[in-house]
Amino acid sequence: MTTLERIGRVTLRSAADAGALTLQLWRALLSLPRILPVVGNRRRWRAAVGQMMVIGAQALPMTGLMSLSLGYVLALQCAAELRRFDAVRFVVDLVAVTFTRALGALITAVAVSGRSASAISAEVGTMMVTEEIDALRVMGLDPVEFTLAPKYLGALITVPCLTVLSTFCGVFAGYLFLAFSIDMNIRVYFHEVVESILLRDVWLTLIKSVIFATIIVQVGYLEGLRARGGPEAVGGAATAAVVKATFLVILADLAA
Repeated sequence: MTTLERIGRVTLRSAADAGALTLQLWRALLSLPRILPVVGNRRRWRAAVGQMMVIGAQALPMTGLMSLSLGYVLALQCAAELRRFDAVRFVVDLVAVTFTRALGALITAVAVSGRSASAISAEVGTMMVTEEIDALRVMGLDPVEFTLAPKYLGALITVPCLTVLSTFCGVFAGYLFLAFSIDMNIRVYFHEVVESILLRDVWLTLIKSVIFATIIVQVGYLEGLRARGGPEAVGGAATAAVVKATFLVILADLAA
């Protein structure tokens, strides 16, 4: 196979993936009203609440710990360079702006991708291998409404919340470093944080978190649908879901 043929195959495969994800997303959006409380099906809403616990609440310790660690390291490295110019106070601005604009949403997306994209893909892949998805279609039921829409709604609600908490943990880690190094007062620190953060940065981060949640759930579900065979296929689908979701999240972050 020539290099040109490899490029063509990769291009066609990428175009097919983009088309499949677009159609799947459209079907999920059409199914969301039937998942909502009051106006939708109560059982579907309960399933969405369960997904909020799995995707959001259970990921909180991991996300918070990652943000605390990275925030402390970021403050440490920034202070090491700024100390030469007697500008350690600017560490507050660097940590707050960096986490608000980029790192808060990105860390959350990577953590959720590692946990939830693989879990969604493995669950749906097992349903494909055991022909449960086909059984739903035979009974005249929409598999997207039963399996994808609750997960998607749960991610749309919890990932932005996780992003806010992740950003706070990262900013708080910067305070811990400055409190230990130069004995900075907490009131002074958070006053500087509020002064350095812009409202548009907060809105941009929340919008990015919604986009990241969409990528994670849709990619995980699509890779699960492609599982064919036995347990090896399910494991391969889970691995592919994590790799592709993480790559697309980073690519979307760069584009934003």
